[in-house]
Amino acid sequence: MKATYGQRIKTGIFTVIGLLMLIVAIFLIGRTKNMFGNTFHIYGTFKNVGGLEAGNNVRFVGINVGTVVNIKIISDTLARVDMIIDEKTHPFIKSDAIASIGSDGLMGDKLISIASTSANSVVISNGARITSVDPADFGAIISKVQHIASNAEVITDGLAGIATQISSGKGNIGRLIYDNSIAKNLDASMSNMKAGTAGFSENMNAAKHNFLLKGYFKNKERKKQQAEQAKEDAQNPPATATKPDTKADRKAQRKADKKAKKDAKTDGQ
Repeated sequence: MKATYGQRIKTGIFTVIGLLMLIVAIFLIGRTKNMFGNTFHIYGTFKNVGGLEAGNNVRFVGINVGTVVNIKIISDTLARVDMIIDEKTHPFIKSDAIASIGSDGLMGDKLISIASTSANSVVISNGARITSVDPADFGAIISKVQHIASNAEVITDGLAGIATQISSGKGNIGRLIYDNSIAKNLDASMSNMKAGTAGFSENMNAAKHNFLLKGYFKNKERKKQQAEQAKEDAQNPPATATKPDTKADRKAQRKADKKAKKDAKTDGQ
């Protein structure tokens, strides 16, 4: 069955539309991946590319400015990553810029991020090597996290065992909390201490009234009063000092001195 004239026209229209869409798609993808327009080339070396692939984006200050065009192994410890960058960005990428491998979001594709460290450095030249920083080794990080988790589990188990012993009344702390006899012993010790203090006070009062020690305590009390009086006299000195200038006054003074000496001798006995 031959196609009609109208059918051939429709087929031609769909074919042209398909070709136009393909051309537009190629142009958009090429512009995104810097396949068209002026570009310059730089490269970096990494010990671990961390899943980076050719075709991934290159970002500068958070903006897509280039594309990874090739990744190849150059030694047993290094891989070379070639990048093409939009020429419009060239004046802003300096020779001391640093390239690092990151992710586009938490679970997104890998990409290379370029960061400048100084505004006074010279512009990086076409085909030059850029300083690179290797990505974090997530395997080593996970291993450390697992080690920390294992230690935390051991510590938690130990604390749980201690808590169990305490709650069951075992150990010094458990007995102190749950054993009533310890509390009773502490109460008895405090009561004995108070009784001993009261008995000591009573013994001291009895000793003060003992005829053998009475003079000692009186002498001690007198010295205390004299010290207090001397302190008071030093703080409040008399305005004038008078001396006995009559015979009667001198006689009274001598009598008072003799009496004071006699009292002191009696108290000492």
